Amino acid sequence: MEIVVQTREPIREVPIADRRLRRHQRGDAFRLTALGGLAALSLDALTSVAYGPESIVLVLVTAGASAVTWTLPVSLAIAALLAVLVLSYRQVIAAHPDGGGAYAVAKKDLGRGASLLAAASLVVDYVLTVAVSLAAGAASLASAFPALANHLLLVTLIGLVVLTAINLVGVAESAKVLMGPTIVFVVAVLAVIVVGLSRSAPVTIIGDAPGPLSPTGSVGILLLLRAFAAGCSSLTGVEAIANAVPSFRTPAVRRAQHTEVALGALLGLMLLGLAVLIGRYHTVPRGNVTILAQLSAGAFGTGWPFYVTNLAVTLVLVLAANTSFGGLPVLLSLLAKDHRVPHLFGMRSERPVFRYGVTALAVLAAIVLVIVNADTHRLLPVFAIGVFIGFTLSQTGLVRHWLRERGPGWAWRVALNGFGAILTAVAGVVLLVEKFTEGAWLLLIIVPVLLLLFDRTERYYRMVAEQLGMGRIPPKPLPDAPTLVVVPVVTVSAVTERALQTAMGMGGEIAAVAAAIEPGSTKRLSAQWKQWDPGVPLTVLPCPNRSLVATLVGYVRKQTERGRRVTVLLAQVEPRHWWQRLLHNPRGPVLAAALRGRTEAIVATLTVRLD
Repeated sequence: MEIVVQTREPIREVPIADRRLRRHQRGDAFRLTALGGLAALSLDALTSVAYGPESIVLVLVTAGASAVTWTLPVSLAIAALLAVLVLSYRQVIAAHPDGGGAYAVAKKDLGRGASLLAAASLVVDYVLTVAVSLAAGAASLASAFPALANHLLLVTLIGLVVLTAINLVGVAESAKVLMGPTIVFVVAVLAVIVVGLSRSAPVTIIGDAPGPLSPTGSVGILLLLRAFAAGCSSLTGVEAIANAVPSFRTPAVRRAQHTEVALGALLGLMLLGLAVLIGRYHTVPRGNVTILAQLSAGAFGTGWPFYVTNLAVTLVLVLAANTSFGGLPVLLSLLAKDHRVPHLFGMRSERPVFRYGVTALAVLAAIVLVIVNADTHRLLPVFAIGVFIGFTLSQTGLVRHWLRERGPGWAWRVALNGFGAILTAVAGVVLLVEKFTEGAWLLLIIVPVLLLLFDRTERYYRMVAEQLGMGRIPPKPLPDAPTLVVVPVVTVSAVTERALQTAMGMGGEIAAVAAAIEPGSTKRLSAQWKQWDPGVPLTVLPCPNRSLVATLVGYVRKQTERGRRVTVLLAQVEPRHWWQRLLHNPRGPVLAAALRGRTEAIVATLTVRLD
């Protein structure tokens, strides 16, 4: 039955400009607001307060329990570096609105080699962000529910599957999911700081007693540098917003800059607040609890606010992996445009989402988690150093940029970015030397391998472009001999009729061919063909090896070797549901792959859809 809806309003032609605007607005609906960007792209940086201050304390206590009073001075230095990075990345966002962060800066201002190094470090950083966040979240959850202690890998993989599914739907949708937990986490940590500072002593002390802390040295410059380098793990994720500028709604640059400033303010406030609280409570590492858990118990006791805080920390540690899902796919798309990774990473789906980048990140993170068995401490050395490589290259690139441009205020910008480059370089070298035997040496293998892959991929695309004459005006095409259209036949059916009808419309000579695999079946097919008489003779090819693929490939190759232009038309049945494809013979795709790989023929596919 056909239903016709009538209207009295005349049909109006919508102007092209209006249609484009509506399409843009529909696409913009899937992008991020400033608040959504803070939730979707900043969790990696914000949740670093769960392990950044603890990393500082773990280094300082090697000089005795009294050395934790240096936590605040070290944190002030980290906060100063954070301010430098935030100001720098605001400039990166304005200068590179297409995203890319350190990669885009290094490519423009430092050359090809530096850009490849930046890309490699960012790929390592993003993959390990997912692995570290999920592993830390699983460990935190197991602290509250000991029954999960022997299933950490399973918990991390389940979390990875959930995050991947959310991001395949779209980054804006993931931002909506993440906004609630992010707000709870920030409010909980700020409440710990405010309530804790209002008390002169902790309400409750939790965790196993650490025992006597014997100083192994004094508080010197080297120890403070080590503490600074360890605490700089709190700065991971600061660059993610600059890498994902295209994910923001219009005006994308302004929204991304506002989000970067908000991230810096929140992170700096939480770092310094927790550092002051650590000094007031003289908090030292204790068994089976984190420093942040000790501070929350000291502020709230062990009532429901304590559990809400620690569950919020657990949840957002897992969700912090979403920073990479927002940043790495965009970075891979930029690398694809530069022909340094496969071009499929530059393809967007309808949402728009870089589906292949999201999937690749999930697979790589899963491999890393399986290799280290979801152990956070085996990941952190490599994780932090990769971040500093990107920071240093980004700062150095901007110094070159300001020296070349020499626009208004260039001198103070050079000083700012140069100071930041020195700080991040020193921190990275100290951390590399300190953590070399604990796994940091892996970077000396991983980064060169990635550089080699990028270089080889770029060389391959350059070779392809040369052979295909890309960038050159080709000669005018000349008329050629009629094409031979080959139609493989297995049985007489409506599909065969559709294929012959399509071949007749293509022009040229038509050759319907069948392989004599089974004498009985071949005899029946010949009889049916003679009875049908479609106007095209059926050529039965001898098939001594009983292989349809080899027989058809050999026939087509002989035709092309004679100088004929050959098109092979393959009919393929497309069922209504994806699972029904398993019930159909995969002959068509197998034939197509063999013909494309072993002959010079053109392979065309006729899709016959089932109602």
